[in-house]
Amino acid sequence: MKKIILLISLLISYSAIAQQTEIFYLSGKGLGDTKTWKFYCSDGMNSKKWSKIEVPSQWELQGFGEYSYGRWYTDRSIKNPPMETGIYRTTFQIPSGWKGKQITIVFEGVMTDTEVLVNGQSAGEIHQGGFNRFSYDITDKIKNGKNDLEVKVSKESSDRLVNAAERKADWWIFGGIYRPVYLEAKPAVHIERMAVDAKADGSLYADVFTSPLEEGYTLTAHLTPVKANGQKADSQSVTLKAGSEHAVQYKWNQVDVWNTETPNLYWLELELKDKDNKTQHIYKERIGFRTVEFRVKDGLYVNGTKVVLKGINRHSFHPDGGRTTNEAVSLMDGKLIKEMNINAVRFHYAPDKHFMDVCDSLGIFVVSELAGWQNAYGTEIGTKRVKELVTRDVNHPSIILWSNGNEGGFNHDLGSVYRQYDPQKRHVIHAWADFDNLDTHHYPTFLTGVARFVNGYKVFMPTEFQHGMYDQGHGAGLEDFWNQYTAHPLFAGGFMWDFSDNAVRRSDKGGILDSDGSNGTDGIVGPYRQKEGSYYTVRDVWAPIQFEQLYITPSFNGEFIVRNDYLFSNLNTCKMAYRVLTAPSPLMKEAKPEEIATGTVTLPAIDPREAGKARMQLPANFFQGDILEITARDRHGEEICTWTWPIHYAGEYTQGQLAEVNQAGRATVHQENGQVVLSGQDVTVRFNEADGLITEVKNKAGIVSFANGPIPVGMKARVREVQYRQEGEKAVFTAYYLGAVDSIRWEMTPAGLLHMYAVTLNKSNPGKGFDEAVFEDHISNFGFTFSYPEEKVEGMNWFGRGPYRVWRNRIRGANYGVWEKEYNNTMTGADFNNLVYPEFKGYHGNMYWSRLHTTESPFTVFSASDGVFMRVFTPEEPKDNKTNWSANPEFPEGDISFLYEIPAMRCFKPISQQGPKSQPSNIRIKVGDEGVHMDLWFDFSVEK
Repeated sequence: MKKIILLISLLISYSAIAQQTEIFYLSGKGLGDTKTWKFYCSDGMNSKKWSKIEVPSQWELQGFGEYSYGRWYTDRSIKNPPMETGIYRTTFQIPSGWKGKQITIVFEGVMTDTEVLVNGQSAGEIHQGGFNRFSYDITDKIKNGKNDLEVKVSKESSDRLVNAAERKADWWIFGGIYRPVYLEAKPAVHIERMAVDAKADGSLYADVFTSPLEEGYTLTAHLTPVKANGQKADSQSVTLKAGSEHAVQYKWNQVDVWNTETPNLYWLELELKDKDNKTQHIYKERIGFRTVEFRVKDGLYVNGTKVVLKGINRHSFHPDGGRTTNEAVSLMDGKLIKEMNINAVRFHYAPDKHFMDVCDSLGIFVVSELAGWQNAYGTEIGTKRVKELVTRDVNHPSIILWSNGNEGGFNHDLGSVYRQYDPQKRHVIHAWADFDNLDTHHYPTFLTGVARFVNGYKVFMPTEFQHGMYDQGHGAGLEDFWNQYTAHPLFAGGFMWDFSDNAVRRSDKGGILDSDGSNGTDGIVGPYRQKEGSYYTVRDVWAPIQFEQLYITPSFNGEFIVRNDYLFSNLNTCKMAYRVLTAPSPLMKEAKPEEIATGTVTLPAIDPREAGKARMQLPANFFQGDILEITARDRHGEEICTWTWPIHYAGEYTQGQLAEVNQAGRATVHQENGQVVLSGQDVTVRFNEADGLITEVKNKAGIVSFANGPIPVGMKARVREVQYRQEGEKAVFTAYYLGAVDSIRWEMTPAGLLHMYAVTLNKSNPGKGFDEAVFEDHISNFGFTFSYPEEKVEGMNWFGRGPYRVWRNRIRGANYGVWEKEYNNTMTGADFNNLVYPEFKGYHGNMYWSRLHTTESPFTVFSASDGVFMRVFTPEEPKDNKTNWSANPEFPEGDISFLYEIPAMRCFKPISQQGPKSQPSNIRIKVGDEGVHMDLWFDFSVEK
């Protein structure tokens, strides 16, 4: 009996499998999972001979043909791009049990013109275009036993408009079968495909395409939550009319809707039964219930909620595979996008199918675009490519808009084709154009623009802004743009350019990573998804929980104002916790940073776009700490963001650290050979009487090469006179200036600590002693600078914002902490063989202290002034910048600087077209003002 039951079970199982679509891979599934085929390349590397190649792959990365970037035409010495062709050959046997079934060969992506031969017979017309899935019914061309497959691929299309749309573009242009190839078997009577409109109210309309049917077939829809936990499917049936195209409707009550914060998904299983109630085919696809609307002069709505898209543009790209990726890459990228609190992504062409699945499951809105960078497909071929684009992805709930090409690559004849295959009739945009009541203007200025957004009445959604070349854009300037734009009721969001640096590992150049200079360096993460500084700024600025600006003062009682920037969720779905941390300085020799208190924060139960008061119970030892750290997590337990605040102002903190120093003994001052010499314990510092600059620092270990300062930055001043004297146990040297600086007082303590106290003009008219203005009109750097040999530096640790450098318009996201990093010479997004993050060189925000580790002896600088930036050397310029502007703003002279003002970073558009936090500052000091003070302490002593 048991054998009979087992046999029946096996037969039922086999019958169920036979009724489903079966897949047999002829290639591997992606990067790291390939199969070897025979290959012949016409030109370039390893050409004119039969060899072997891994499939899927880009043939250049396999050592064939020739590499080319799509902007080859900007080099007038290049007449034509590489135009090699490749021939692929392999054999296959169809699985047993496929007799009588319809068999289709499917290509997920081939660049660019593709001719397919099965057993010497043409499978169908040559496919033109490299970014879309295509297939052929080869049922009548296969045979039992071994079957021969030959695929002829032309890298450049025979259609010039295909080349103009896809291959004269700002991206790498490769060749080959770069996505999987597989056979698909369906019963002779089957469902070909479906296109659904599953709305938030539980209603579902579907266009179902089948093999030709007689009247009387039934179609049963089984609906099961993807996270079913044993839940049974809810089923409904309809009877079909004769034919192959069927419009069906179903209705479920109380469905869980899909959105970016609760991406609820369902398995929709369509079961096709004949008149005898026998199952002929089971078709299964994942869907989500949600309603998308575009409302003219209003906005983009999802499930009745007006949405703002926090978007990023993304290429399907990986250094080791070119456009050949895999599920792991897609999942990694999706998680990185969600970590940045980004809720939307846009492509320049159809992405990998598995990335679309990731967008559905993680909750990422999608704008899916037809390829056409700045030129359009012809109508005949473009119509076919639109059909392929839409029919493959129409059922993904993540897609909320279609895009009919990019930056002028629009064929207006194709607009109606999207709606022909999409029962949801999602809005179609023309990316960068003001088209069909949705303005997608690229790279808008802060005050864009006359008769458009600022003074206009159309919905505004730039499909590209915050261009991220090198370390530019993305986080730099984002806060200003975002505050300006989100204040407008017609703003629907925007998409930064772009996600990752597109650098490919060159098989012809020893494996180096190549981004074609500045052309492919636009990522917020590196080629292998290394996080750049802007990653953390975007995460902060776009966090769905926003804090009203907060300073921790002695009256802080644990209450602060937060705003709910979610689209769909109440803030009571989140959790928030705090830590209180200490940040001892190097003066506290044995002390290490530690956590001294933890607790929870009570969040207000506020809906989106509301603000309320959050509360934490202050621990008794709260003010014994130095840093308040708060972390929030969403309903899924994923971290939203971590924020920090200093508990003490810099003066209070530094004086507390200095109080621990034993000041026994006596410092001395004397003059010799035009120099004033201050000495304390084992430290001697020499100043030039003529200009007040440090000429030498020495301790018992020898010379410390810190010198040639303080040179004023952003202001003009020259020494008027100097004085030196003994003040009890301390030695003092003071330089008095003409111009913008009133005086700089240097004080040596008995312990060898050197105190610098600088005061800008506070009692006389600016300009005294100068014919010209003493302050610059537009101040990008303001403070004092010194010199130190870069080659002697090994690393640094500091208490302040970090661990990434900051720019004037990219402060947020750099948290307070005690940080440490070794010296590196990384050029952000450029020198891929030396890509170390965080970068060493640049400006470091809100310094409390910083210790530079050198080959001489380490030294520490303390700030008793708030808001001081420490500049550490000057980042190098990339060697292959193809633009006409610098990768970095102008740095002050010298090597080590202490500044109240630092420059902003540009963002494709110049600084003048960005917001207020990007603009240079100005300064006014009048008679009676206290002036601007800078209070620094230097510890050059050798550790005991």
